[in-house]
Amino acid sequence: MYSLNGLSPDIAKNHQVRKKYTIQLGENELVLKELDLLNEDANVYKLICPVLVKQDLAEANANVRKRIEYISAELKRLDGSLQDLEEKQHSKREA
Repeated sequence: MYSLNGLSPDIAKNHQVRKKYTIQLGENELVLKELDLLNEDANVYKLICPVLVKQDLAEANANVRKRIEYISAELKRLDGSLQDLEEKQHSKREA
């Protein structure tokens, strides 16, 4: 019973982190769509602390794509660990 209850916080934490990454993925996909609408010679700025720094459009596009790849990989990892936790919880319930 104690081990079954011990898995619930882990599952809840996994859901919370997954939700955060899902929101970040949506935001980054929106940024990528906006970047795709820009002309090649458009100015792109990146906010670094209180300063806006000019950035090349291709570089900004590549950074956003890498971020999307990373977030997608993290979501897949979280899905795998969530599935493992749910399987452990299910097997402990049966026992």
